[in-house]
Amino acid sequence: MGASPTECPWSRSVSYAAVRQYESASSSVLVDEVSPQRLTGMLYDGALTRLATARGAMARGETTAKLRAMARAIAIIEHLRACLDQQAGGSIARNLDALYDYSLRRLVHANATNDAPAVDEVLDLLRPLAEAWDTISGPA
Repeated sequence: MGASPTECPWSRSVSYAAVRQYESASSSVLVDEVSPQRLTGMLYDGALTRLATARGAMARGETTAKLRAMARAIAIIEHLRACLDQQAGGSIARNLDALYDYSLRRLVHANATNDAPAVDEVLDLLRPLAEAWDTISGPA
């Protein structure tokens, strides 16, 4: 996939912070027991969940909830981007980097202007990646 999960710089502090965005309970145990491939899948799932939460909060006019969910989704996407191995991943890593960059810019715009279609666009971009990653990494 370009992220080169076996070579991804999964430092305990960065992974812990990113996984905590997805699941607060037992995060340190989770990072120690789950493969980098599965962690990546969980990060995709966490980003999608946070974006759906932000989208719903946006529709209900719940600014605080929207800001919290958007910040967490952005942090997860930034982490996925930071884990790309540009050397080993070649064009796949470059394409993912461009996709993550675009997604982050769209989310900043969506957050500032309450642009729900921009959130939907990013959800539509990330869903196929999450599904592909789940297929590659196997069952939980």
